[in-house]
Amino acid sequence: MNFEQSLRGGLQSLDLQLSDAQITQLLTFAELLHKWNKVYNLTALRSQDEMLTHHLLDSLAVVPALQRHLEGPGGRAGQRLLDVGSGGGLPGVVFAICCPQLDVSCVDTVAKKAAFIQQAAAVLGMKNLHGIHARVESLAGPFDVISCRAFAALADFTAWSLQALAEDGVWLAMKGKRPQNEIAALPAEVQMFHVEPLAVPGLDAERCIVWMRRS
Repeated sequence: MNFEQSLRGGLQSLDLQLSDAQITQLLTFAELLHKWNKVYNLTALRSQDEMLTHHLLDSLAVVPALQRHLEGPGGRAGQRLLDVGSGGGLPGVVFAICCPQLDVSCVDTVAKKAAFIQQAAAVLGMKNLHGIHARVESLAGPFDVISCRAFAALADFTAWSLQALAEDGVWLAMKGKRPQNEIAALPAEVQMFHVEPLAVPGLDAERCIVWMRRS
């Protein structure tokens, strides 16, 4: 089975309805990531099969939950998402492709990674995607959703990005197993309100989203 067929099969498993144009954008992004990775070391994974399961499908598994949140109570046009420590754009670029109504900024302290996001936005023709070279603590926001994937402990993630979160915004942290110790270590001003288990097609590993907001 080729890469596109595997991707389409994964989308079907996730019950994620994307247009052919969006699928083409995902495929182009995967090609860009594979190409730039040879020079810029954006991710430790080298094989395209691993990139599909561990990066694309891992990020895509979050999209239905994110879409439900964006369309839920308080959902409105012009929402902004900040993806912290985005690296090669995961999950930020995937979110921008699947949720074109969302304005996505990917922040990373490594200049070449932020430059890659800018290049991806240009190649994909996406005005709702931005690469920012900065420390998250220096960003003002406000962002309606602040996401991360394998970035830092929850207490650090929320502390570093608190000033950028909209008053009624949420944090979305992608984790492996339910991080009970990290949840217990959250400060009083941060409330965990839901841990959502995820099933990633083709990946035999535990995954979850930890949803948080201001207390």
